[in-house]
Amino acid sequence: MFSLRSGGLLQLYTKELLIPSERVAHVQVGNSLEHALLVLTRSGYTAIPVLDPHYRLLGLISTPIIMDSILGIERIEFELLEQKKVEEVMNVEIPRVSIDSTLETAISYLVDHPFLCVEDDQGYFEGILTRRAVLIELEKNNK
Repeated sequence: MFSLRSGGLLQLYTKELLIPSERVAHVQVGNSLEHALLVLTRSGYTAIPVLDPHYRLLGLISTPIIMDSILGIERIEFELLEQKKVEEVMNVEIPRVSIDSTLETAISYLVDHPFLCVEDDQGYFEGILTRRAVLIELEKNNK
């Protein structure tokens, strides 16, 4: 039977497998929901990080969060897309790991989330660690 511990996979650090922040679609807190929906739609992702002007990680915004925030009692209130800001509806309770965390720490979060936001010790967004990247590394270690 294959053991994760024997392959050394769990001893890798998140920084070794992360997608750097420069390559990750994101929005800033002051952006409108319309802008966030455009970024989400163009990128093909269902959730993206929300950053402050100094690139500190503040939360996540997703298509379902945006849609839920514009649903009225009798209709979808599309005009709210221009009026509401990302910070009004974003999810601030998100899984995050340090750039110096091991994969052993990250894997427990990746069970329930397709990606984790990675930040440095001052909260600056460094990138994301995807479940896919970990599974690819696992496959390489299993050969």
